[in-house]
Amino acid sequence: MTPPIVCFVGRSNSGKTTLIERLILELTEAGYRIATIKHAGHGFDLDTEGKDSWRHKRAGASQVVVLSKGSLAMFTDVAEELPVEDIRARFINKDIDLIIAEGWKSQGFPKVIVVREDLKEVDVSLEGLIAVASIKPIDVNVPWFDRDDVRGLAKIITTQFPRHTDT
Repeated sequence: MTPPIVCFVGRSNSGKTTLIERLILELTEAGYRIATIKHAGHGFDLDTEGKDSWRHKRAGASQVVVLSKGSLAMFTDVAEELPVEDIRARFINKDIDLIIAEGWKSQGFPKVIVVREDLKEVDVSLEGLIAVASIKPIDVNVPWFDRDDVRGLAKIITTQFPRHTDT
């Protein structure tokens, strides 16, 4: 079964990462196997200068894989930004129950908008919206959650996206 994707969208510093982190804890305690995909619109640098993997990449390797007991990391060149469903197909294990994607606001996947106080803080379509999380109540046609109500948000997600073993 292909794991579903739920996108969490909102401006920088809106609380997305903190909410996702807390939601991962809640969902994994409920038995979910979670994968996350983070969109970094302004680029990123994960490899540490001077480390062997960094040296391999700098020397011209198109792909570097680092493996240790229990962990694997890959640095690979891509010609263009990949759609989130391509990342799912190429890199996410099939035994994952749910993918939480941070970003991809324009994709057609179910989404949770995270804002501080007002939906006007983010330019995003409400199509596919399953919930809104904010500091202050917002009047919308989907469930609203205080950003600290991780348990409530998790219940909406687990109801709409049951684990593989629950189906």
